Amino acid sequence: MANLKTSRELAYVPRCLDLGALLAKKSHFLLGPRQTGKTTLLRNTLPNARVYDLLDAGVYLALSHRPERLGEELGPHDKTVVIDEIQRLPELLNEVHRLIEERSARFLLTGSSARKLRRGGVNLLGGRARTIHMHPLTFRELGARFDLHRALSHGLLPSIYFSDDPRADLQAYTGTYLQQEILVEGATRNLPAFSRFLHVAAWCNGTIVNFTNVANDSQVPRTTVYEYFGILQDTLVLQELRAWRKSQKRKPLASSKYYFFDVGVTTALQGREARPGTPEFGASFETYLMHELASYRDYASGEPLSHWRSTSGFEVDFILGDHTAVDVKARENVTPQDLKSLRALAEEEKLKHYLCVSLEPRRRRVENILILPYRQFLEALWDGEYR
Repeated sequence: MANLKTSRELAYVPRCLDLGALLAKKSHFLLGPRQTGKTTLLRNTLPNARVYDLLDAGVYLALSHRPERLGEELGPHDKTVVIDEIQRLPELLNEVHRLIEERSARFLLTGSSARKLRRGGVNLLGGRARTIHMHPLTFRELGARFDLHRALSHGLLPSIYFSDDPRADLQAYTGTYLQQEILVEGATRNLPAFSRFLHVAAWCNGTIVNFTNVANDSQVPRTTVYEYFGILQDTLVLQELRAWRKSQKRKPLASSKYYFFDVGVTTALQGREARPGTPEFGASFETYLMHELASYRDYASGEPLSHWRSTSGFEVDFILGDHTAVDVKARENVTPQDLKSLRALAEEEKLKHYLCVSLEPRRRRVENILILPYRQFLEALWDGEYR
């Protein structure tokens, strides 16, 4: 059993997640890719919690042999219990379920994969625990330490954002961790095929995916591509952005877009850098804004996040709830041509806000479209102004 009081991080960044407040209401699953900062958050916000780390071989073996040992070890004062990497021992959830019912204990169950937890027959606590997703660092969390160039170049995983050699650390993360994670999951034994797919999939980031093309480029069957996309979603590496289909004047497409969870991981897998003025920079800027919006959704609003694209070719990057359209332009001078999709969507008269988030230095309004510098947008977003 570990103690969260040890080894506090020197570069700790306070996160938007208030674990104490969450656990005061109910037990929670805390899911997020590795190195998003789950353990650091635990150490700094739940110093008195009793912790079981299932990466510890001794802890894992003891609880896998006799799950009921968990209840035997917990005393009357153990009101908050953390089980780290719960996906390694899903059968332990039956004992967790019993302890929630009989002792009113609150559990925080952390993991970097939902794959094993979603398989048939696993006890997901029958609604007795909510799920919260953890993301890399956000604009609000970093405050004065936020740097757009650094974020787009190397991403926002804490250990990489503050690294003295972020490029090498990113290569290690994408080259070793992502592929080894798949092996640990037992999801596929064909690592070379999955590695080819992973690099091809990275180039599909932020797009409506043509699965046939991905299969051809990856040299794997189309059915395998669907399976691999599922693996990336289950291991929380990939996020699906569903289509907003409530427009009536222009027929919407129903296809989803897919985004990798971190812009630095994406560019590293693509083997490129996001340089200002290039199409790649615009794609990275959009991926970064997706990260902020997804974090805001999961930490604060709880509202759905989607995209809109019409069959005639109009496209708006993000729809927040049913009230705010956000189109992203990595430009210092937004032109009328850049606003045509927002104008087309505004004709539907279904949303409250129409925003163009850009690199312009000052905000301005063109008809009913507000053109915003990205910093002003993010400050307003996290302040809850778009609801």
